[in-house]
Amino acid sequence: MIFYIADIHFGHKNAISFDQRPYQDVEEMDRVLIENWNYRVQEDDDVYILGDFCFNAKQKPEWYLEQLKGHKHLIQGNHDRGIIKREEVRQYFASIDPLLGIMDDGKKIVLCHYPIAEWYGYYRGVWHVYGHIHLGLRGGTGAYMRRQERALNAGCMINGYMPVTFNELVRNNEAFNRRCQKEEGSE
Repeated sequence: MIFYIADIHFGHKNAISFDQRPYQDVEEMDRVLIENWNYRVQEDDDVYILGDFCFNAKQKPEWYLEQLKGHKHLIQGNHDRGIIKREEVRQYFASIDPLLGIMDDGKKIVLCHYPIAEWYGYYRGVWHVYGHIHLGLRGGTGAYMRRQERALNAGCMINGYMPVTFNELVRNNEAFNRRCQKEEGSE
């Protein structure tokens, strides 16, 4: 099975307030994220991490990686530059790419940490899965991306703080977009 997740920010205290995450502290956040991951993912599954795996963590990245099930594929995010320079971290990833095209159940998908306005195959039914903008409530990028028919935010905060399948990404993004439209309409 293939799963997707972005902007995990293991160990990053400021992510709790920035995303309004439902955790008291980093230790609780890290514990729940690891539990959620391992509940969903089996050893033979592929997990595409669309950037920002961990940041400013007290624990080393490999502390998290060795606990997580599955074949981990990192799509580089802006907070991953430091960790991927280290071979002891790189060995935990099946692949590390800045941008990647994959197939998932017959669907072509372009993966990038950053949201792209027009991606390869945009006019030919290709999907785009991204991260970086978290909830995307600040500025116009989130609103713009929510209007794109085949663009899906893999941010963990939109997807129950766990890796999700493509179909779950679609449902979670649709639900999130409806909530945003409702809130925007009430202002």
